This record gives sequence, C-alpha cells and structure tokens, in this order.
Amino acid sequence: MCPPTFFDVSEPKNPHMRVAIDRVRAQQQWENLHRAMEQSGLKVEIIDPVQGLEDMVFAANQVFVGNSAILGRFIVPSRMRHASRHKEVDFYVEWFRHRGYHIIELELTGEYLEGHGDLLWHPSGSRIWAGHGFRSTRGAVDRFALKMQELGFSVTPLELADPYFYHLDTCFCPLNQDAVLIYAGAFSPSTLPSIREGFRRVHEVSHDEAMQFIPNGVVANGRFITPRLTENLERILSQESLTPIVVDTSEFEKSGGSVFCMKTLLD
Repeated sequence: MCPPTFFDVSEPKNPHMRVAIDRVRAQQQWENLHRAMEQSGLKVEIIDPVQGLEDMVFAANQVFVGNSAILGRFIVPSRMRHASRHKEVDFYVEWFRHRGYHIIELELTGEYLEGHGDLLWHPSGSRIWAGHGFRSTRGAVDRFALKMQELGFSVTPLELADPYFYHLDTCFCPLNQDAVLIYAGAFSPSTLPSIREGFRRVHEVSHDEAMQFIPNGVVANGRFITPRLTENLERILSQESLTPIVVDTSEFEKSGGSVFCMKTLLD
C-alpha cells in the first residue's frame, strides 16, 4: 500500500473523477483500510509516496505480481495509459527489484497494460483474467498472455464496454475458486460466456451497486473488505461464507478507485 500523502484529483482520467479532495478525510480513510487489511490477517508492506505523483496511492496499477515454478517471484511492469502516471511505475519496479523479484519487461510500444487494475489472478493461481478496452489494450494483453503461457499460466481476455468501469477490478471480483462477483453491464456481450465458463457461480450486482464500487472489494481470509454493504451483497457473501468488513473510501472514489485499487497482493 502507498499512503495518500500527495493524493489529489488534478487530471480527469475516468468519468468518476471530480475535484475537491478532503486530504484529512482521505488520510483517515486510508488508515482505516490499512487497519482493516491487518485485522483480516494481512501483513501490509508500505511504499513511500512521491510528491507530484497523486495517483501513486492506487497501488494495484503499476505492476503485475506473480510467482512461478520457473522464475519464482516476478513482476511485469505496467505501461500506463496517462503520461502523468508513467513515473509511478519506476518507483514500484525499484521497490520490487530491491526485494528480489524477477522483472519481466514486455515490449509495449504503442500498447498499454495497467497491472492488477486489469489483470486479476484466479484464486486457484492457475489462470489470469485480463480486462481490456479503456486502459489496457488488447495488443498488450496478447503480449502478456504469450509470456504468461511460457510460465504455465493461461490468460482469458475480457472486453470492457462501459467507460465507468474502465478497469476490470471495478466490475469483476473473484470470491473463491468457484464464485465471482460481477456487474454484467460492464462487459461486451461476447465476453460474458467466458466468465460463466470459468466459475460455477456468477453473482451479479446492479448498476447502482457497481457505481458504488462494490465489485472493487478484497477477499482476505474469510472476509470481504468493501466500501458498502447492500442486501444483495450481504446475501451473496453469506452464500460464499464471507464476512463483510465495511470501510469508507468515498474520498478515493472521487478519483475512480476504492478498496481493491489501493493495494497489490504480494502472495
């Protein structure tokens, strides 16, 4: 996680973005999320924020993190769609390099790939779901897929169709190996069969729930950390034996991000 010391909304990058960040409230919300992560059994590592990089707090985007029998721990650096976010990648790559991660550099000239914003591990660890259409490009996903195939991982592309759900993590959240939480309206119709083939149970949220960032939650040790709890979500979590933990992220939602966006899972 990266503290929100320099968090701000200075450039519109998605339809959610609006100005007037309350920095004090943002810091409090981030600390509450940090605490919820630890109370859910996660050990939180911190990367230092950098002045001028207001989106660095969204730690899901700068790299893709994995572990393979061939390479061990590795990362794939992102190529961010917006130029104002390019420098974030270097700081994250160095953080991982100093901790012994293998760096897989892809040739992404003319393409974009935005880390765990669009690249989500299946809970089994055997495959990766890859969103494309607004931030990551299909060409980048295809190049990523070829490299992951060399490491023994399959990649399933998922085309996003609604600009409010510009990253896969805003509309798609695996709950366990058999179940996923989605907002179906975020995807092109041709994509939905791939999701239904990949999970035994596909739980859907409404457009209103999705706009409240409910699919942007984090599963951790039997808990589901979420910015809000609706009757529908409560019913789904009960069915999947997950306990909801509600953490307000309203200041970060002004920039189009919530719980999942503010962390990268290392394990």
